[in-house]
Amino acid sequence: MEKSSLLRHSINISVITLIGRFLGLLRVRLEALVLGGGELASGWFLAFTLPNLFRRLLGEGALGQALIPLIAEAERDGATPKVKRELAVIFAWLGMVLATIVIVVSLAAILAQHWTQNITDGFWATERIRIFLRLAPLLMPYAFFMCLVGAIGAVLNYSKVFVLPALGSLLLNFFMIGGLGAVYAGMTAASNPFTDLQLLGVLVLISGATQLVMMTALLKHYDRFPAWDEIKKVDRHAVMAKLYKMLLPGLGSGAVVQLSFLADRAMASWVGAQAVPALTYVDRLIDVPIGIFAISLSSVLMASMSRSAAEGNLEAIVSELVYSLRQVFFISIPMAAAIIFFHETMIRLLCYGGKFTADDLAATRAVAYFYGAGIPIFCAMKVVVPVFLARKKMATSFYVSLCALALNLFLNLLLLKPLQQGGIALATICSSFAALSTFFILLVREGFIIPFGKIFGSFFRCALTAAAAAGAIIAVGWMKCRLEWSWIRQFLFFLTAGIAFVVLYIAVAALLRFPEVRDFADVMRRKGHKKTA
Repeated sequence: MEKSSLLRHSINISVITLIGRFLGLLRVRLEALVLGGGELASGWFLAFTLPNLFRRLLGEGALGQALIPLIAEAERDGATPKVKRELAVIFAWLGMVLATIVIVVSLAAILAQHWTQNITDGFWATERIRIFLRLAPLLMPYAFFMCLVGAIGAVLNYSKVFVLPALGSLLLNFFMIGGLGAVYAGMTAASNPFTDLQLLGVLVLISGATQLVMMTALLKHYDRFPAWDEIKKVDRHAVMAKLYKMLLPGLGSGAVVQLSFLADRAMASWVGAQAVPALTYVDRLIDVPIGIFAISLSSVLMASMSRSAAEGNLEAIVSELVYSLRQVFFISIPMAAAIIFFHETMIRLLCYGGKFTADDLAATRAVAYFYGAGIPIFCAMKVVVPVFLARKKMATSFYVSLCALALNLFLNLLLLKPLQQGGIALATICSSFAALSTFFILLVREGFIIPFGKIFGSFFRCALTAAAAAGAIIAVGWMKCRLEWSWIRQFLFFLTAGIAFVVLYIAVAALLRFPEVRDFADVMRRKGHKKTA
């Protein structure tokens, strides 16, 4: 895939993702108003963590990453019917595994709920744990729907269908915004908070089922629907052996990452009621820059690198990696600077009010500093990991992730007491940076010639430009909005400063002739020519 095509497809997905992330921020605003930043929010976020863990692990993680090289290998000789037969075997297996997981986890939550009924003191008697255990069985079927959606999305991405699958991801936000809005409008002192949470849980399930139906229709339309009637013609053992060979190391790697995420939330729940919501709200904020471009680029990059790896073209892989890192830094670093310098105003606009108090706001500050600084690292990881996965080196990713998990747990224990939830965020940044550095060291040892000068040059010039732009905004006092101002006035004040920051950053980058500005301009011009042609 040409570099300009790589960027063009990524931008197309990014536009959809941008809409989704802004809807997500509106959803966060409503969640903060309805759930606050204490026990109620903590219980809801802990319960929602379970299905999301499996979605990231199987749907968007190891299975999707294993499917793309499998399809690339089968289609290299134009064997589309073979792909459809193998997909039938894989999706039948996935459906059974997911159904088993949903049933086992739901039953475990129900049993734990009965066990904690007789406990009247301590951590297991807290309101957040009781809410978590009651909601978990309701939310777990969402994992079934979304894991299948993620696997279908991987198949469609390999077929160069990127935008339509991305549109389906907007559904959850639409349903949640509607439900939260209805709850907030009817919220009174006599309202039953748990009934409201049950309503939100049902809406989550409806959104997942709807998205699965849509994705299945796309699979049929693009002639990738599993050939169920020919499943007996397939050597199922051979198909599953190939899948397991690529899936298990990636599954182990993904499990390590998700275990790290789960450990962070578990430790946060021990810190206090405000820790989990603080991590979650800030995580949603930094998810905007990561999701807008890095994840979109990663989806396109995985398919492109898999083709290059199948052809044995390692030079193309390095070229795509360096090009993608430059684009990621150009986008993510100013967003990181914005969160580091202006996070208090952002979180105040996003969360403050309703059940979200000034104490809840204070609990997010340290998390925002550290997570904001980690945005370029998180984004770079999304670009570097596909280099290994596309070449079927899932075991390498697994071992690096395992070491990062060990480091993360050690740093959590070391930093949790002095920094509380801020220590959890800092531990995540440090372990992620260690993993990223290890991946680059391994690539060099494998003989990849990586122009680190270009990569570091792009990083530092973007960082200096973003810091200068933020410093200019601070110097003129554009971010000193006051808490007593109305929300609309604060928003307009922040919007003006934000636009000025973006314009200043891009203007300086263009003046200094950053190559990334030219890359984006070329893509925009080509899109314009296509529309007028």
